Amino acid sequence: MEEFDIYPQKPLIEKVKIESNWGLTFFSLVLFVGTFLFLFKDQLRFVLFLILVLFIHEMGHFIFMKIFNYENVRMLFIPLMGAFVQGSKDKYSQKESFLVISAGPFPGIWIGSAILIFASIYQQEWMLELSFLFLFLNVVNLLPIDPLDGGQLFKLFVNKKRDLFLMLFALTSSLLMIIVGWMIDSYIILAFGFLMGFKVRGFQRSFHLRKVLDAKQIRYESTYNELSNEEYAKIKEVLIEETPALKKFLSVSEENNDDLLASHVNSALLAPVKKDAKFMLKAIIVFLWLLSLTLPVYLLTSDLLDFSWYFEKL
Repeated sequence: MEEFDIYPQKPLIEKVKIESNWGLTFFSLVLFVGTFLFLFKDQLRFVLFLILVLFIHEMGHFIFMKIFNYENVRMLFIPLMGAFVQGSKDKYSQKESFLVISAGPFPGIWIGSAILIFASIYQQEWMLELSFLFLFLNVVNLLPIDPLDGGQLFKLFVNKKRDLFLMLFALTSSLLMIIVGWMIDSYIILAFGFLMGFKVRGFQRSFHLRKVLDAKQIRYESTYNELSNEEYAKIKEVLIEETPALKKFLSVSEENNDDLLASHVNSALLAPVKKDAKFMLKAIIVFLWLLSLTLPVYLLTSDLLDFSWYFEKL
């Protein structure tokens, strides 16, 4: 008997195509600038520098997504949060993903380091402030925490146990941010620490769910379209059993919840990644990652550059 005779046909998920919309990008940028200027009226230069740093960072991702034919690629600015580039593919390439992710923070750190050197040579205060912004935002972005670029790179290096590693990294980062925020009396850092705690819970749920799926030998590394009706039915069953809130909702709901369940199943899937990155590329990425993290520290702590003029002005 055919598989579709035993298991019901899984619901279809309509694929929404979103074209690059620079008008929406510009609108989000105006909102971003307006929000910052409303809260920090005397910090126009800082806001302009921040936009420049974010734009160069995200443009790196954007260009490589376009080169590798990602769909629905767009750039948006989020007030008080930052910016992001969104794009998707049905099947991802490890090699392409390494380049897409690296194209954001690596150039930002190298540009920031170059500006830092020029700031020391020409003793320009604005150059120093711009370089600090380039370096700080991009170095932080390389930390192995989801959803930062460092977390995305980390996912590409670890396979089956990536939820466990990301959960441990997020837990450690959350605790460190809370401790540092409490020690220096920074409510912003404290808030980010507690927000990171919610990410830990999300990783814990994903880790537990996929552990159950592994134990039942149910394939979940797949696109939704390639998921068989049998696999869909089994993942749905595990999701309902392991998610008390969903199970309770379904028990009292009188509506057709096929679309809701399809969305939950789709969220539980891991996008297939073609393991086509050679050892040399991985080694280069690791080297550039470590170089990008240590170069700013070296420049700022060594005797190579002189910033005494800046502190004298202060």
